[in-house]
Amino acid sequence: MIDRRAMLGATVALTAAPMALHAAGKAKPFNPAFPKGFLWGTATAAHQVEGNNTSSDVWFLEHQKPTVYAEPSGDAANSFLLWEQDLDLVKSLGLNTYRFSLEWARIEPEQGLFSIAMLDHYKAMIEGCHARGITPVVTFNHFTTPRWFAALGGWHGDDAPALFARYCDRAARHLAGGIAYATTLNEPNLSGKLGELLPGDLLGADKEMVEAAAKALGVALYQPGNPLYTPDGARTQRHLLEGHRLGRAAIKAVRSDLPVGVSLAMLDEQAAPGLPKGAVSLRDAKREHFYGEWLRLAKTDCDFLGIQNYERSVWTDKGKLPNPSGAVTNTMGAEVYPPSLAGVARYAHAQTNLPIMVTEHGVGSEHDEIRANLIPAALTELKKAMDDGVPVIGYCHWSLIDNYEWVFGYRIRFGLCELDRATFKRTPKPSAGVLGRIARANSV
Repeated sequence: MIDRRAMLGATVALTAAPMALHAAGKAKPFNPAFPKGFLWGTATAAHQVEGNNTSSDVWFLEHQKPTVYAEPSGDAANSFLLWEQDLDLVKSLGLNTYRFSLEWARIEPEQGLFSIAMLDHYKAMIEGCHARGITPVVTFNHFTTPRWFAALGGWHGDDAPALFARYCDRAARHLAGGIAYATTLNEPNLSGKLGELLPGDLLGADKEMVEAAAKALGVALYQPGNPLYTPDGARTQRHLLEGHRLGRAAIKAVRSDLPVGVSLAMLDEQAAPGLPKGAVSLRDAKREHFYGEWLRLAKTDCDFLGIQNYERSVWTDKGKLPNPSGAVTNTMGAEVYPPSLAGVARYAHAQTNLPIMVTEHGVGSEHDEIRANLIPAALTELKKAMDDGVPVIGYCHWSLIDNYEWVFGYRIRFGLCELDRATFKRTPKPSAGVLGRIARANSV
């Protein structure tokens, strides 16, 4: 059992240090009020909440033998049918923004076959947002791709960027009129690099799984949209970069005034203090490895940048430091560090000079008090960054409800609301009230 008093004490300690530094620098008094029109929201992804996404690359892998997936997604949160309840929930929490994704596998279940019915489904969701005074932020592709696309090699295939752009064009012609902000891809910067970040040795098992899938389909390579294993990570990255360029151009060709960006997964990379003379922290090398190409692309091919932050990493010249003693940790054992979001916002803006939208931020933990403490602490630091000139246009918390967390199944809980998987009932947690009060007041 976690000692809640110890947890609260650790959280206060984490946030006190930056505040003390702020005071030591005689900064101007902290203003807790956010700008008028700030977007307060929450986020989901289609495969993780909709359920029964049977034409997708991941559904096929969930049912392979062997598989790295702890369990199949199944009905998920049944949000494909219960999307109106989800929108009502967003509104009831006091939020004014909902980030969700289109499911490419539903819209184009077979190559070149576009479903009007599925496009109409997502159009109804967009219209449902507007009817409730909710700003729709729409991701055109959140990891999962159609099974046929994966069977062509996924983003490893030479035709991948053009195929993605064709899908973006078709979806935009049906939907772009009602979208407020769009992102092309979700965390593409980690594709082929996830094996470096996830715990344990998942890479070998993932290779066995996708090889079994390729054999079952009689193809040379089956590569899902968000692979751990890829035979050529650099090639996959080149095609994703080009996919964003072409996809954004296709969307903008339909509606030139629609702001289109990309969402990047970013840790708050920090240089360890007190290194020996002449020693150089690995921080900058890690930043270049994980974000460099995408941040340079964003400068010329994005209207805004979505950032998604959950952790920090502190680097010496030899490697990453372990968690500090007494740190609050998430289910996976990583440190929960509230200032990391502001650190990423500052760095991302400095590198791109773009408006920033927090498209994901949260914590995977069954202990909701960690989430309830994290939200105001992180937003306080984010507001300080805004006061220092970082243009942040919105904050979307991950996630609206406890959902399917990919290879980990349903074990890791990120939701502001608890999900009863038998009845699909959504029950707000105390953390939902914390975020809702901040959003209603537009002040932390």
